[in-house]
Amino acid sequence: MEDLSPIEKMVVQAMQDLGATKEEKKKTADDIAKKCNRPKSMVTNALVSLSNKGMVKRVVREKASGYFVEASSM
Repeated sequence: MEDLSPIEKMVVQAMQDLGATKEEKKKTADDIAKKCNRPKSMVTNALVSLSNKGMVKRVVREKASGYFVEASSM
């Protein structure tokens, strides 16, 4: 995790604390932003970056997308 920005590290840690480690336990950007105590836009940008790096998986749903930490990146 040394190539991650501070906000990306914070987001990954928050997701792990929330238990978002499998698809069945995915969390929304709102859930993660509340846990991080950071603006949703900042968290969303970090989630997109983490998704591009393959550390976080995004699951598109009807209302809000869900995110979880990829098991291989932990």
